[in-house]
Amino acid sequence: MALIFVHVLLLLAMPPFLLGVINRTKAWFAGRTGPPLLQPYHDLIRLLRKDMVFSTTTTWVFRAAPVVTLSAVLLAGLIVPFGSFNAPIRFTGDLILFAYLFGLARFFTTTAALDTGSPFEGMGAAREVTFACLSEPALFLGFLVLARISRSISLTPMLLGPLHAPLAGLAIASVALVAAGLFVVLLAENCRIPVDDPNTHLELTMIHEVMVLDHSGPLFGVILYGAAMKLFILSAVVLHVIAPFQTGVAAFDWLLFVAEMTGIAVAIGVVESVMARLQLRHVPTLLVAASLLCGFGFLLMLR
Repeated sequence: MALIFVHVLLLLAMPPFLLGVINRTKAWFAGRTGPPLLQPYHDLIRLLRKDMVFSTTTTWVFRAAPVVTLSAVLLAGLIVPFGSFNAPIRFTGDLILFAYLFGLARFFTTTAALDTGSPFEGMGAAREVTFACLSEPALFLGFLVLARISRSISLTPMLLGPLHAPLAGLAIASVALVAAGLFVVLLAENCRIPVDDPNTHLELTMIHEVMVLDHSGPLFGVILYGAAMKLFILSAVVLHVIAPFQTGVAAFDWLLFVAEMTGIAVAIGVVESVMARLQLRHVPTLLVAASLLCGFGFLLMLR
């Protein structure tokens, strides 16, 4: 029970911290002091204290979508193991549920955008689902490699497999390819640079931000919190592929997990500081390349 409690505590409390680390990293590269590390928490609290404004054209879908999205992402976080510990929820084939919980969250987010009747938000929704169609193959091909290595189709043994059976030979090359592909998926699924700029307000380039322009107050806070949690969960998946380490002591393993997640956030901040956002017509090429990396990793495992 103690391990489950820590798992849930980190899942609920740490996601906004990653955003703070990313923002501070980008500020450091720009030579600025930047916002405090805990600024995302203050922003969420401020939004929860505000009133909500609803368009007369919206229906219950617009109001329910943020809550459904957050619930789906939260459930997905209970399927992914953190550190060297088992996930609270695990069963054979749970990787399918994990992927399509994110699909459910995306469906309600885009449906809420369409519910406003705004062609501008519809444009963002179309971009979101188009890029998702290109990133999902990379995710599943990466899972196939991990399933081949662990001889399991459950996320917990798949992601913890390298901890118990050190990799060698072609398996190392396969996992390296998968790590690169999944990192691209991480950036794309969370609308980070080079796929999208979360800080932009240029109408023709926004993807995720344009879909939530009509939300306000607590519902907008729920959306931001759900997006941060999604970043945290996918970062945990990538972390298991990149750095599967453990100390054997529970307290140290949790601290190591927090430190490594902070390192992932720093890496995202570095990428966003040294790269520019790609033109939209080049984003599909990037996502296809991620699928090819994971696909080549799977082909190596077939030898």
